[in-house]
Amino acid sequence: MTTILVAGGSGDLGGRIVRSLLDLDAHVRVLTRPAGGASRRPDAPPGVEVVEAAYDDPAALRRACEGVDVVVSCLSGTRDVVLGAQGRLLDAAVAAGVPRFVPSDWSVDVREVPRGSNRNLELRRAFWHRLDAAPVRATSVLCGAFTDLLTGQAPIVLFDRRLVLFWGSADQPFDLTTKDDVAAYAAAAALDADAPRVLEIAGDTVTARQLRDALVDLTGERWRLVPAGTPGLLGAMARVLRATSKETAEPFPAWQGMQYLVSMFSGVGKLRHLANDRYGARSWTSAREVLAAHLGVPVR
Repeated sequence: MTTILVAGGSGDLGGRIVRSLLDLDAHVRVLTRPAGGASRRPDAPPGVEVVEAAYDDPAALRRACEGVDVVVSCLSGTRDVVLGAQGRLLDAAVAAGVPRFVPSDWSVDVREVPRGSNRNLELRRAFWHRLDAAPVRATSVLCGAFTDLLTGQAPIVLFDRRLVLFWGSADQPFDLTTKDDVAAYAAAAALDADAPRVLEIAGDTVTARQLRDALVDLTGERWRLVPAGTPGLLGAMARVLRATSKETAEPFPAWQGMQYLVSMFSGVGKLRHLANDRYGARSWTSAREVLAAHLGVPVR
């Protein structure tokens, strides 16, 4: 039985990956901080082993990695997490002889993002360089943006005003994948000893115009497609907002979300080599289905 250590397994995406691994009969070990620390001990599903280790305790991290076949990182944050905590987790995995490591990417193509245009993606790319230099086999799963964010977190669909915003062209395609679909695919990749360095997936590839048309069809109401500027203008606004905002450890301040929209609507982060069928035919959740569920209407 393959043993998978999931760091961040008590979080949103991490919890979904844990459940998907259990569905595939993997032995799952969840890494959590010691009780009384910043995170409480998770209520583990049956069959999950919970191990405690602080990310500033190399010996404890190494013990957590002993006997593990694959480390899956779902750690989310800024530099202290992506390069700091995740870097120490990588060091522990190498020290314990773990053969494979799946980093916390789950994003658009970090390789193509220009320097200075997206803080979080640049941190992930910096970790890639460190990971590629380590004596461990790595697999990054790139999925575009989470389709789930269309229901309110991403300022693309404004439900209360019946608007769909776009930057640049309303016909620029971008990739979307639900968290559940990412988790199911990531679990299969974690159990795939021959997984390549990069796996690109997209549950759906849509344009702003197609989102608007789907909403019109689903609701029978008028939805307007509204230009909100260019990706270049949005990027400039993000830089100004970042420069005038108080420094924070929050991973997703407003300006970071703006930077991510730039990578989507400029086409820079577009995935080009999808491997959706690597683990057999599967049912991918479309953007239309996510919108219909949020609106409480049937998919038609």
